[in-house]
Amino acid sequence: MAEEISKPQFEPASAATTTASSASQSRWNWPSLLRWIPTSTDHIIAAEKRLLSLVKYKTPYVQELVNIGSGPPGSKIRWFRSTSDQPRFINTVTFDGTNGSPTLVMVHGYAASQGFFFRNFDALAKHFRVIALDQLGWGGSSRPDFTCKSTEETEAWFIDSFEEWRKAKNLTNFILLGHSFGGYVAAKYALKHPEHVQHLILVGPAGFSSEADAAKSEFLTRFRATWKGAIANHLWESNFTPQKIVRGLGPWGPDLVRRYTSARFGTYSTGNTLTEEESRLLTDYVYHTLAAKASGELCLKYIFAFGAFARKPLLHCASEWKVPTTFIYGVQDWMDFQGAQEARKHMTVPCEILRVPQGGHFVFIDNPSGFHSAIAYACRKFISPDLPLPEGLSSV
Repeated sequence: MAEEISKPQFEPASAATTTASSASQSRWNWPSLLRWIPTSTDHIIAAEKRLLSLVKYKTPYVQELVNIGSGPPGSKIRWFRSTSDQPRFINTVTFDGTNGSPTLVMVHGYAASQGFFFRNFDALAKHFRVIALDQLGWGGSSRPDFTCKSTEETEAWFIDSFEEWRKAKNLTNFILLGHSFGGYVAAKYALKHPEHVQHLILVGPAGFSSEADAAKSEFLTRFRATWKGAIANHLWESNFTPQKIVRGLGPWGPDLVRRYTSARFGTYSTGNTLTEEESRLLTDYVYHTLAAKASGELCLKYIFAFGAFARKPLLHCASEWKVPTTFIYGVQDWMDFQGAQEARKHMTVPCEILRVPQGGHFVFIDNPSGFHSAIAYACRKFISPDLPLPEGLSSV
């Protein structure tokens, strides 16, 4: 069962959800104003609803907590391991398109969650059945203790939990979109389960550059040799995440997040700046998702070396690609599209690279209309086979 957005209060999607909600309430039993970290799971869901109320044409959607099961105490499945057999849940929103529309599944990046796509749901729902989710350990999804100790286990945390979510949703033959770190997860999932993915869309994906590439960076090499670089590298290897700063600031954390969103999507935006209401609601949403219990964020040092270089780079898997792929980059994206160009040389499946003007790493927020045009063109096989390359986009 799932809840319609029109209901004014959040209600559990099932009896099992009630258990999860009760557990979260027991952990956050102080009034918000008296907490050092003024947030809770319910705050995340409420902030998500307020943000999604901005969906321009009020496309109806369903929000649900999808039960992906659990493992018994002592289970060898490390991402399920806990002191109880409490089930895990994946927070999911679904915007139904017209009958027969292809399904587009959207996966967010690091330090983000599915609400970051709030400017895109309406436009994409005209062509697709759109499903967006919070990965395990992020947003409004369950936040188990992160016990992974290797890159392999950490990848399994995200890939296998996504597969359990897919089974619970009874999905197959869908278009899979991943942004940044979500692009890394989406690509690794498609490598392991290509039979379920019709087309792969990677938006400013992380993980194509390797640690070996770090040695080629003269600046990074010089920086690591300084005392500041040594400290930064130590913090990275100690898994000191940006979220820890937000939590450490306690009641001053929301102001830090407000300064970030105002700068990134306002003063220093490369495209369409946020309105005052968008900025306020996104800030509130981002704060609650960042300040909640540390879980999925602790993947960072196992997936990437200092400098965001992948420990198991996607470039090394390019020859194994089995799913047609479209890369989308904002022209001002700090992620280098040349990694995609190099990967394409080794792929045996169709692959194209699109660049969107007036867009940075969050191109879907910076230039929504350009991003939507890129998605439509990438998926023209499914929605409009004769669609020409939209004006303003460039194909590399």
